Amino acid sequence: MAQHYFDSDPGAASRPSTTDLVLPDLHLRLYTDRGVFSPEKIDLGTRVLLESVPDPPSTGRLLDLGCGYGPIALTMASRAPKARVLGVDVNTRAVDLARSNAAEHGLGNAHFAVVSTEGGLAVEQGKNLKEHSLPDGIDLQGPFDAIWSNPPIRVGKSVLHAMLRTWLHRLSPEGTAHLVVQKHLGADSLHAWLDKQDLPTERMASRAGFRVLSVRRPDRW
Repeated sequence: MAQHYFDSDPGAASRPSTTDLVLPDLHLRLYTDRGVFSPEKIDLGTRVLLESVPDPPSTGRLLDLGCGYGPIALTMASRAPKARVLGVDVNTRAVDLARSNAAEHGLGNAHFAVVSTEGGLAVEQGKNLKEHSLPDGIDLQGPFDAIWSNPPIRVGKSVLHAMLRTWLHRLSPEGTAHLVVQKHLGADSLHAWLDKQDLPTERMASRAGFRVLSVRRPDRW
C-alpha cells in the first residue's frame, strides 16, 4: 500500500536530512525525513504563504494546520515570540521533527500535537503522554487568533472539507485564516466552497501558480 505524508504512521524507511528555510527576516535549518511533506526543500506554496501574509498577532493563540516538520509554525513563533503557537498534523514522524526543530532553535513558544482526522488529540504510541501533553494556555479547541496553513489538498475533497470546517470554526471572533493552494489543484473552487460555507473569503495574493486565501468567521458565530 502506498504511503503518503498524510498517513499517521508513514512506512517509508527513515532517511534523516536537513533543509533551509530562508526568508527576509529568518533563516532556519530544519530537520526533515522521508515520509513527511516536501522533505527535500521548503515547498513553494509554503514559501509563497510566508512571504505574503501579514505579521501574525503579537500575542494570543496561533495555529499551523498541517504543520509537517514545522516551517510555518516556527515562522509564526519567531515573528510573534509572545504568542502561543500550536502546530498540528496527523503524521507522527512530522510532529516529532517539528518538536526537534523548535528545540533546536530555542522557540519554546511553539508546541506540536498529533491529531486525528476529526480534529481531536491522538494517542502517540510509545511516547510519554505527559511529556507531550499540551501546556496550559494551549487548547485544540482554540479559539485561534490566526490560522496559517498549506492544507493537504491531495487527501481528497471530502476529507479536506471536513478538516477545514472543523478548524476554521475554531477561529476567534477577530481571527483570520490564511490558506495557500495551487491554482491548478483547485484554489478557485475552494474559494467558492468556503464562501458557500458562510466563511467570507478573499484572495489576498496570487503568485507562482498559487493563491493565498484570507478567511474570516461570520459575525454571528
